[in-house]
Amino acid sequence: MPWTGIQADGRRDCEVYGADGEAGRQLTYRDAIREALDQALGMDPRVFLIGEGIDDPGGVFGSTLGLAEKYGSLRVMDMPLAENGLTGVAAGAAMTGMRPVLIHMRVDFLPMAMDQIVNHVAKWRYMTGGKVSVPLTIRAITGRGWGSAAQHSQSLHALFAHIPGLTVVMPASPRDAKGLLMGCIASGEPSLVIEHRWLYDLKEVVPEEPFLVPPGVGLIRREGTDVTLVGVSHAVYDLLLAAEQLATEGISAEVLDLRSVRPLDEALIISSVRKTGRMVVMDTGWKRCGISAEVAAVVSESAHDALRAPFRRICIAECPAPASAVLEDAYYPGCADVVACVKGLL
Repeated sequence: MPWTGIQADGRRDCEVYGADGEAGRQLTYRDAIREALDQALGMDPRVFLIGEGIDDPGGVFGSTLGLAEKYGSLRVMDMPLAENGLTGVAAGAAMTGMRPVLIHMRVDFLPMAMDQIVNHVAKWRYMTGGKVSVPLTIRAITGRGWGSAAQHSQSLHALFAHIPGLTVVMPASPRDAKGLLMGCIASGEPSLVIEHRWLYDLKEVVPEEPFLVPPGVGLIRREGTDVTLVGVSHAVYDLLLAAEQLATEGISAEVLDLRSVRPLDEALIISSVRKTGRMVVMDTGWKRCGISAEVAAVVSESAHDALRAPFRRICIAECPAPASAVLEDAYYPGCADVVACVKGLL
């Protein structure tokens, strides 16, 4: 099989992304995604890409540039503005043995394909007793800024993490952007890879050879003893900045990058909280019924006795995203909010 023999990235901890002096080839987040797609297309003839504008000069913020010219329009194909219908086409192709990668410019457009994703893609394996798999990978991009406002700034990962049968990953680093994407394509399971637009220019050392990051394995991005800071996607960077600032005041913060919100690395979270006795969770989405609530529930159920203070959650404001730059600054939490929260716990 095309994916046989590719090594899995078994990291359980690492230092800050792209640390100065780290040896190796550096790629941006967008280039790491493009390399993953290029290698998947080259290794496996079942893989094809489909999405709105993936073959245009912009190439989905640069993440698909040159792939249409290299592989042709039968394997890298544009699609019309018909998200629900084309998601059904991609799901049907997956059921017949292909491994499509469906690309959405914005995660905000996924609700238009909710019926296909929730009622078909996630359920066919179960409904057929395992006889019919749906190895469909969906890339979707979230973001903020530029006055994108309420319909182009949402972080909807918690909606899909609620659904059994779906894998939902949110890479924060270029290395994980490549490894998690390739891991999802190789898994043969329905998967959502949700990327944050603000990470696309980030650089990190990324291995050139193909490699897989299995969903459900989080990382310790920084070790600490006084408090556990848990985040996903872009929130991880606010936590790392906060940890650096707290260290100057003698506070040792451990930073966890979940990487995957379904499945969730519960063992990593519990182990860290048992070590530190305190936890702050930061999410790129809303608090109510979100990923921060799920992480808090895991700790409450399995490590409540280890807590020396109540856990805290930092999320975006409970309202749609504003268009005004001034209101955006107030809408999105950042490093200062984390520092203040940790000091309150201590």
